[in-house]
This record gives sequence, structure tokens and C-alpha cells, in this order.
Amino acid sequence: MRPGRRIARVSLQPLLDLSLVGRAGAPALDDATVGPPRTLTFGDVDARANAVARLLRARGFAAGDRLAFFLPNRVEVLDLYLACVRLGVIVVPMNALYKEREVAHLVADSAPKVVVTTADRAPLLPAGTPWWDVASLAREAAEHAGERVAVAIDGDAIAALVYTSGTTGRAKGAMLTRHNLAANAVALTTCWQITAADRYLAVLPLFHVHGLANGVHCWLASGCRMRLEERFDAARAGDVLRAFRPTLVFGVPAVYVRLLELDEATARDIGSHARLFVSGSAPLPAHVHAAFEARYGHRILERYGMSETLMTIGNPYAGERRAGSVGFPFPGTSVRILDPDGAEVPNGTTGELWVRGPTVCAGYWNRPDATAAAFVDGWFRTGDLGERSDDGYFTLRGRGTDLIISSGFNVYPREIEDVLLEIPGVREAVVVGAPHERKGEVPVAYVVADDPFDADALRAECARSLASFKVPVAVVRLDTLPRTALGKVQKHLLPSAEGVAR
Repeated sequence: MRPGRRIARVSLQPLLDLSLVGRAGAPALDDATVGPPRTLTFGDVDARANAVARLLRARGFAAGDRLAFFLPNRVEVLDLYLACVRLGVIVVPMNALYKEREVAHLVADSAPKVVVTTADRAPLLPAGTPWWDVASLAREAAEHAGERVAVAIDGDAIAALVYTSGTTGRAKGAMLTRHNLAANAVALTTCWQITAADRYLAVLPLFHVHGLANGVHCWLASGCRMRLEERFDAARAGDVLRAFRPTLVFGVPAVYVRLLELDEATARDIGSHARLFVSGSAPLPAHVHAAFEARYGHRILERYGMSETLMTIGNPYAGERRAGSVGFPFPGTSVRILDPDGAEVPNGTTGELWVRGPTVCAGYWNRPDATAAAFVDGWFRTGDLGERSDDGYFTLRGRGTDLIISSGFNVYPREIEDVLLEIPGVREAVVVGAPHERKGEVPVAYVVADDPFDADALRAECARSLASFKVPVAVVRLDTLPRTALGKVQKHLLPSAEGVAR
């Protein structure tokens, strides 16, 4: 254990069993992903997970093995995750939008024993990667019903490797422990007063910590009822929200921007049944705060976290939800704001956020160098810039890195630049984020390239190697890139990207 690191002594499986066992007969899950809609009880969810656990054990899985899933939202993702928790198998969620290049790195780095996916996604895996078809696995698991699998697993054991890009463009696996996930669930259900009376609409991807670490664990820790959608579909959003009548919605800014498109009568009806709307993964514009409150009658609760830290700061449930601010640290979490020399700055002064607490990951998988750089005396350096007001509210002021957050997904320019520089004729490339009304930010590329120049062809080449949210919305050709005397690109001197990011 790292010096100074504090662990919340909360066991993960007993926390989940408050619902899986304690509320076995209660409605748990409305599955609206694949096939006709169906409702499962918590007992059904538990039995499905146990059947998959027994099948995985029969196929040779043991604690510490890695199992990756390369899937969109579907009930089988829950089956796999809960089965792995039961066995101590490390889950590796893979973004369902990834392409071959991105998938190849995750497979090589995490070395999963198998990847569970669909037949149409299997060709994206590196040649020779063991994979199982999710539908076939589910059918075979149904034949493995039996006594509950029980394995003694230490709370400090790794539960999931969640990959987050770094400034080098190579994704790093954040090692989230069972204690991390349990402490996160306890903090959120307590601070946001989530109970069995709630109805949670799950539209965020389960391969992301927002959907998995927050949503799924709050669902099971509280015993509320969850409706699982494959994704957020703006065209169906009004009908889904009116039919399910959720009291609790977790979203990203792009979700709330699209919800503002619903007519006023629909918005009022949805708001009349809701209790809490939460936003994260990217800054929420102040005008969206105001417009949503006026239309839905609710002030969105904005919070802050990372894949490496889970939730660390949030606006109060009871108290002022300040637009532009992410609120106060959650119980058990400490936050410092330091200058480049490591000294604390006064209130109202911008510096880098350092965090410490029970939800901070155990480091990066197979990356002792990155772990050593990110952790200092038990504190995690977020790379994000912010300041604290005199009354304790934290406000983000940008990033110390070049990270772009588009529709809640992390996009690192270096990864896109590497793809562009591999294309014949592209001599230099730099990628920056441009403001976007719905997505928050989008990537825009500036290149120095030979004739003939075809921006659409360069974008198409990026689309063959990168997930859709990483593809530049525009490629702008320049004669030269503005650089300092030492050769560093001066991004602030690039032509404005706002006009090309609509």
C-alpha cells in the first residue's frame, strides 16, 4: 500500500448483496437493450450472475485473471461484471466505439484471458485473440445454475482495469480496487440520498466509469429500480423518460443539451416525477444550467471525477448547486490546489488539483513510471486546474494537459496526431479542442501537408483507426505551424477553430 493512502474498509460483495440477496423479490432491472423489453428481479440478476460465474470457473477462470468485454450496453455486461466480482476476476471494459488500433493496444497491455464480444466486433480484435460470442455465452450460462459461488477476495484486490489515455497517446489501465468501488458507491448513495424508492435511468455506457462505477454500484447499493438503455437516443428520449418516469438520471452535458430540445409540456411532465439530475465527465455550461432549471424545474447537480479517482468533488444535494462550480470534496476525500513548485495557493488562485482518498486507484497497470509520476506522497496529481472560493466551492479552470473532453469521452490530441503523421504526405500535425454547443468540445486538426491535399480523405483515414468521437471534425491546412524558438507548437496562435467546429 502506498504511504499515506487511506482505504475505506467496506467490502464490495456484501454491499451489492444488500439488494441481490436482501431484496431478491423486488423489481430490479427493466432491460430495454436487446430483444423485447423485460423486467428482472434482484434475485433474477443474482442468479444470472451466479450462472455466469460458475461457467467462467468451469472454463478455468480464477482470481486475478483478466476478462475483457467489448460490448455496448446490454444485460449480459451486468452478468459478466457481477460474475467477475464474485470470482475475483479483473474486468477490462473496452469502449464499444473503438477501432482496431485502439483495441489492439488494450488487448496487448491487459492480456485478457478472453474477450467477450459480438460476431460483428470480433474482426476488430488482433489476430489470435481468444474471444467468446456474448449470445452463445449467455445461452450456455443458463445451463450452469446452481449453488452460489463464494470466493474470499481481499478488498485491496483489483476489480477493474479502466483505460484512460495519457499525454503520450497510449492508454493506461487505472487499477480500481474493490475498496475503491465500494467507497464510491457509499459516498454517492449517502450524499445524493439514493434509496430503494428511486427509479434510475441508465443511458450512459457501461464501459465508462460514469455508467459502471457510479450507476451500477449505486443501483445495487441502494436497491432502486434501473432501466437500462443501449445508449442515449435523443429521438426517443422524451418517450423513454415519460414511460419510465425516473427519479434519478446520470448524464453528460451533451445529454442535457439534447433534453432542452423537448417541448415544454414534455419537460414539465418529466420534471414532475424526477428528484435528481446529475452531470459530469465534462464542464456543464452555465446557460444549460439556467435553461434546464427553467424548463424542467430542477437544478442539475454537477460533480467532478476521473477514471483514476472515481468521484471526488460534487455540488451539495441539500444546499446551493452553484453553476460553473463542482462543489465540495466527498466525505473521506482530500483536495489540495498547488502551484508548479508544489506549494498550496490561496483561495481564489488557480493551481493544479491534487486528490487523496478511498476512491483513488492503486496506480497504472504495468506502468510503474506513470504511477510514480502521478502519485506524490499518497496524493494523485489530476493534471486539472482549478481554484477554491472562500466558502469552499471548487471551480475548474481548465486543464494542465491537452485533454479534450467530447460528449464525456476523453480525447488526447497526441493519439490523433500519431495517426495523421502516419498518412503519406502529412509532414506536421497538431490537434486542439474547439468549443461545441452539444458535445462540449470536438477535436480539430491543423496539418502541414503536400499536394494534393484532401481534408475529407484525411478524416476518413482517421475514422479507420480511431473511434468516431476522436475523428477531427475538420482538418485545416497551414503552410507552417506556429512554434517557439525551441520548436514547441504555440497552439494559441493557431487560427480560430470555432468556425469549423459547428
